[in-house]
Amino acid sequence: MRFRPRIYWLLAGVLLVIACRAGTAVQPTVRPTEPPITPAINPTPTTAVSPSQEPAVTQPAPSPTPIMIDLDTIPPVDTNQHSVPLEQVYFDTFRRTNRAVPLSAAQPELIRTLLDAIPPIYNPVWETAAAADEWLRDGDLVLGYADSGEAFAYPVRILNFHEMVSHEVNGRPILASYCPLCRSGIVYDRAVNGQTLLFGNTSALYESDMVMVDHQTGSYWMQVSGEAIVGKMTGARLAALPSQTTTWEVWKQQYPHTLSLSRDTGNPRDYNRDPFSGYGEFLNENGRFAFPVSDQGRDPRLEPGAVVLSVTVGETIRVYPLAAVGDGVLNDVVGETAVAVFGQAKGPTGAAYAAVVDGRSLTFTFVDGLIRDEETGSTWDFSGQAISGELAGAQLGPLPGRSTFWFAMIAAFPELELYTGQ
Repeated sequence: MRFRPRIYWLLAGVLLVIACRAGTAVQPTVRPTEPPITPAINPTPTTAVSPSQEPAVTQPAPSPTPIMIDLDTIPPVDTNQHSVPLEQVYFDTFRRTNRAVPLSAAQPELIRTLLDAIPPIYNPVWETAAAADEWLRDGDLVLGYADSGEAFAYPVRILNFHEMVSHEVNGRPILASYCPLCRSGIVYDRAVNGQTLLFGNTSALYESDMVMVDHQTGSYWMQVSGEAIVGKMTGARLAALPSQTTTWEVWKQQYPHTLSLSRDTGNPRDYNRDPFSGYGEFLNENGRFAFPVSDQGRDPRLEPGAVVLSVTVGETIRVYPLAAVGDGVLNDVVGETAVAVFGQAKGPTGAAYAAVVDGRSLTFTFVDGLIRDEETGSTWDFSGQAISGELAGAQLGPLPGRSTFWFAMIAAFPELELYTGQ
């Protein structure tokens, strides 16, 4: 479906798209009650763990102790500490006029009332894959995360309207995050420097990317980079965890016993529609962003809406255009680590693994719809598990990364390496 946004341009000649933030804020009475409906845009999400080794999950896990939220306890952001210009952080006021207000000019009352105007999910409700099948289509995008036999799917149809889900998996506090304007599905560890943080939504954007706020210090964090950009924690970074932005069909094939985020979010939303469908194509055709993007984000090596997958090995971040992978496998070496990127044109989606088993580096091929390693001829599935052959049962180690539009990735990581096949 062709993207047809309602566009309003503000701020003395700076082009801003009015209708590009999803969700209607129905929170406390001080919150805006009718942010404009967002334009149509398609996103992508992901993760890896061995399906055959997963315990059978027949019922959703019991809910842990609920997280209690009091937005009034979040400290005001300390604007004396920042790594980006304050005038380049824009609050989306969800109004027809004065839609974008820079942090440098924002009044404390405006900042307070915009907290969680796009409501995060602090206490997720889960359902089985069979229950999710009643409303999710195979081609719907999900952000997937798996760890030690547990697997979770966060449907993008829900994330479009909530953007963040906080919970624990095997004792690890995680944040499943998604910015619709960047098609950026990323799962983070919420523990930073020995402190567990809880994240809310500022309703602000930097480089047209969601800006999060931690409840403990009031610091602002850029979603794609996972870096604190304003406040006491400026310069700190969240650790990205292995995840996938993929289709519901592909995720279920990897993890048949996955749990899925339920539509029981406590917020009235129409999760049957995707208001961001086609946004990447719109960016490629028009080169206009919902909120200001710097020259760094306009790097011409790829189209701004090209979907890319990043792989982080040590201090190196290498980015792979998923269109170049398609239905196939890409072999690479990052630093001294052999890396395999498994791709599927649906989505598109990609997953990256350290291509090493028992100290032996492997090289992969994709022939007749099957992934095989050249060294043993074993067959592998998309989750990085060998399903037949000499190495049957072996599991490749998933690598942390991000799936985003190109403009958001290069804006967040200007030092990244772009894979060119050479």
